[in-house]
Amino acid sequence: MPSPSVIPVVCALIERAGLILMAQRPPHKHLGLKWEFPGGKIEPGESAETALHRELREELGCTVEILHALPRTTHAYEKITIEMIPFVARLAENSTEPHPHEHVALRWIKPAELSTLDLPAADAPIITAYLALRS
Repeated sequence: MPSPSVIPVVCALIERAGLILMAQRPPHKHLGLKWEFPGGKIEPGESAETALHRELREELGCTVEILHALPRTTHAYEKITIEMIPFVARLAENSTEPHPHEHVALRWIKPAELSTLDLPAADAPIITAYLALRS
């Protein structure tokens, strides 16, 4: 049986005043109602950075300034395998306030609270890398 292709997915750890923005997935989508770092799939021919800006405009109606990348990780779910491409970012100076266009809810939380949320398994190594960077 051939191995499934890996789907590249970008996500943003958007920082503001010591907090991180988390988004809750819609109930009808894969991993419904779990909290996640906002982002999405990279389209063919798109760079990871371009995809992140597009996804955040579509999902949250906001614009960000990318500060730096975190290590990429791969996670195999039952039916799909994704490559997570995380970035640490902040809202751009002229950005509108994030609004949940595609999510159920948004929350700003302290980084220490990340482990208290119901997150997808693919987010665990991102949290570890982010917290290590902050210490």
